[in-house]
Amino acid sequence: MVSVNWEQAGKQLKQTLGLSHTPIAITFSQEAPTGVPLHDGKMPDPSADGRTGKVTAGCVFWVQSEERTFTTKAEDHFNCSVGSVTHGLKTLEDVMKNEDVQGLLETEWVTPEEAMQLPVVKNRYKFITYGPISQTSIDPDVILLRLNAYQGMVLHDAFSDMPIVGKPQCHIIPLAKEQNQIAMSTGCTLSRIRTGMSPDEMTCAIPGSRFTEVVEKLAARREANARVASYANADGRRFNKT
Repeated sequence: MVSVNWEQAGKQLKQTLGLSHTPIAITFSQEAPTGVPLHDGKMPDPSADGRTGKVTAGCVFWVQSEERTFTTKAEDHFNCSVGSVTHGLKTLEDVMKNEDVQGLLETEWVTPEEAMQLPVVKNRYKFITYGPISQTSIDPDVILLRLNAYQGMVLHDAFSDMPIVGKPQCHIIPLAKEQNQIAMSTGCTLSRIRTGMSPDEMTCAIPGSRFTEVVEKLAARREANARVASYANADGRRFNKT
């Protein structure tokens, strides 16, 4: 069951912000949603520490789900220890000895203290479903946006108290799901390499329960920005007279 016309709301947001990428619905569940196919990727041979998964990291599912909806099992995410922790699929204690975590610590990309402070999804869910917001058949927990700097500016204009965070990029998911925050990420090197995100992109996670609020407030901000742009253009012409 859905409580919002997600297709219409997603289309309105995409038009308001001028998004190039489709908003992605992300839903956590203990049972696989009826009628949604499981992700069809293959598990590669495990690394020396036993890690494997359908993709290099859970953030890759964001990119793959722009045009199709699928459900992932928890183990599909296990190649990336950091993402497994932020999504509540493993604990930090479970992964601390893994090669990828040790590599991040040895390169000083992250400190143990920073790792201990990461927000995480509280429950250990068995399934996570991804797909275009227009295709969701249930109310999503989180809606993920890929933004450019201008679009990020407009969002921050409307929600100036939103946290803007960095590495790891995926921790905006628990910020939205567990803390009901609209959270923006500047991205992280690890995720950018794995997803192929361009250098000028960033991401934003919106709690599903606040999506209508976001759509309505951004529509109002677009009108205010249009008025300011009109003023700035008119004012600027005083300096361009020949």
